[in-house]
Amino acid sequence: MNIHEYQAKAVLKAFGVAVPRGVLATNADAALAACAELGGSDSGESIWVVKAQIHAGGRGKAGGVRVCRSQQEVREAADALLGSKLVTKQTGEAGKLVHKVYVEEGLNIAREFYLSVLVDRENECISFVVSPAGGMDIENVAAQTPEKIMTIAEQPTAAVCRKMALFLGLDEVQVADFTRLIESLYTTFQAKDASMIELNPLILTTEGQLVALDAKFIVDDNALYRQAELLELRDFSEEDPRETEAAEFGLNYIALDGDIGCMVNGAGLAMATMDMIQMKGAKPANFLDVGGGVTVDAVCEAFKLLFSDAHVKAVLVNIFGGIVRCDIIANGLLEAIKTHPMRVPVVMRLVGTNEQEGRKIVKDAGLDVRWADDLDQAASVAAHAAA
Repeated sequence: MNIHEYQAKAVLKAFGVAVPRGVLATNADAALAACAELGGSDSGESIWVVKAQIHAGGRGKAGGVRVCRSQQEVREAADALLGSKLVTKQTGEAGKLVHKVYVEEGLNIAREFYLSVLVDRENECISFVVSPAGGMDIENVAAQTPEKIMTIAEQPTAAVCRKMALFLGLDEVQVADFTRLIESLYTTFQAKDASMIELNPLILTTEGQLVALDAKFIVDDNALYRQAELLELRDFSEEDPRETEAAEFGLNYIALDGDIGCMVNGAGLAMATMDMIQMKGAKPANFLDVGGGVTVDAVCEAFKLLFSDAHVKAVLVNIFGGIVRCDIIANGLLEAIKTHPMRVPVVMRLVGTNEQEGRKIVKDAGLDVRWADDLDQAASVAAHAAA
């Protein structure tokens, strides 16, 4: 689960991480009032920064972060951003609607760094990634100047923190401050069940303070049951409504950019199904794992999601019935078409528990379903149907 920048900074501040002072605003008047709260004047020496609050990176390049040197500029920036659709590298062409902005005090920046803490699945630990090339897309840095990135898959001991600090070019005094910062981030990461915390940039001010100028915070969804305070920060307006709806029925659904809708039981089989679709020259429109204890109602909702997706040109159902019974899948389809007709070709592979019953239910209903005996055949038929 993602949270907004202003929320991430509040969490980090509670754990001792230095962040700029800021005020949230949902209209231009509130943004203007934020200037008075933060202090400063229209002499030209004061700086405020108005930042669109959306769950996507690349806001600066898309015009979502605006540096203002007068209160009137703050008002105009907020007015321009609020209600607008921000299109960044991470949002895709659809963009994201800006519902709120964060007005921050301007700081005197001496240097910018990149720092992230993340779950390192390969090394099965928490790792740190640092770079002196802060404020840039870390992917571009990795591709063009990989020597500017250091990854540490170790406990953040004093020696490890010093190693990272010296890599960033910090002096002896700043090494101590950096060590305390890492300790705070590590504590936050574990206490809040984060999967990633990213500071880009982490800045060194001209006054010598390390400050998280920007912050991205992702919480492990599997731990939300014990992170009630973070769960309250969830912004459903930033999430794909299809994914939210699916979650209500216990379905694991992730929207993708292809045109073949997938319904599969089991994450591994779902991944294999998507891989096979790709091998046939097509692209999956989603990841959809109905799970093991799925009900007819949940299957019905899953079909509704697929049939209502305008991007879907064909649906591939790949069920290996073990705990899941094939007749449940078939009955879910019958329930779904009562309100969501089969507007696209449906390819079904039903194997396992109650396989024959499931096939009979679909055939007796007279539905125009294309049957497949194995995954290779199913993917081929679906790719051809969607072409």
